[in-house]
Amino acid sequence: MSKEKKMNKNELLNLCVVGAAGRMGRLVAALAPEYGFRVTGALEFKGSPALGEKCGEAVITSDIDRALSGARVAVEFALPEGITERIAKYREYGIPCVIGTTGVSAEGEQALKKAAETIPVIHAANFSLGVNLLAGLLKEAAAALDDSYDVEIVEMHHRHKKDAPSGTALMLAASVEEGRSVGKDRELYGRFGLTGERPRGEIAIHALRGGDVAGDHTVIFAAEGERVEFTHKASGRSNFAKGALKAAAFLTSRKAGMYTMKDVIGIGKK
Repeated sequence: MSKEKKMNKNELLNLCVVGAAGRMGRLVAALAPEYGFRVTGALEFKGSPALGEKCGEAVITSDIDRALSGARVAVEFALPEGITERIAKYREYGIPCVIGTTGVSAEGEQALKKAAETIPVIHAANFSLGVNLLAGLLKEAAAALDDSYDVEIVEMHHRHKKDAPSGTALMLAASVEEGRSVGKDRELYGRFGLTGERPRGEIAIHALRGGDVAGDHTVIFAAEGERVEFTHKASGRSNFAKGALKAAAFLTSRKAGMYTMKDVIGIGKK
């Protein structure tokens, strides 16, 4: 039995899971005790068929004040609708928040930046160690390989995923852009029709959907005479939940600010 599982129940920190009935929310709740937490709050949208169900020590509710009451930290994997209001509540209660919600609007992103002035915040498109290592490698590769190497990013997820391209694909594209010192204006999303010759320096992103794929991402650097490919494949979602819980534990001892998974796992530190 792991050290975490031997922890006294009274030593566990109170956790609120937002999006508690979703695939990721249920995984986070199930794994929480292994990372020093107990679920004392569970939030879902009004009208959710899961309202009233048990989640850890909590009952799933649509009342955010009830869900956040007594929480030490919040972990959110929810729909982007209403995120601005939820962030305002995290600020009001002074609760650090780990945000795994994707498809966040510009208004939501601005609200997160504002919240980081008073509480610790992590907003990540992907919480796995492997993906975050990949992002760092892509930055180095993009800096070393000039734009004679065409960049194509292909991602595939299960049929139920609502946003496209994935937040992870956009994160990987951002790493390439950072390595090449270019902006998002180089991005292209899919192709159709007579597109003509591929422009030099274009960073193309393609989204595939089907089956139960947890998350596959491949970044291709293709030049005359050779091709370099970086691939990450997730065989399940547990690594994402574990990473989010590690991030939550990290935030409980941090001052206000915007943090990244690189801070959590120490990537880039000498």
